[in-house]
Amino acid sequence: MRKIVVEFCITNMANGSHHAFAKLKNDYDLDVIEYGCLGYCGKCRHLLFALVDNDIIHGENAEELVYNIYQHLDEE
Repeated sequence: MRKIVVEFCITNMANGSHHAFAKLKNDYDLDVIEYGCLGYCGKCRHLLFALVDNDIIHGENAEELVYNIYQHLDEE
């Protein structure tokens, strides 16, 4: 079974998504990766976000980001 790839921008993690990163990193069904930049600087300045198999998922805070990521995975 292929793991779902969840990618985080290190700058966005500094803005607050690091809590989501830490929580998702404990999910063994996910391959959670941090990068220096994902190229979504406009979103990065205004939202907490992650790429989930190349789909942008965002949230107002880290808890909502985690919730939205799992919602997205349930819909897939």
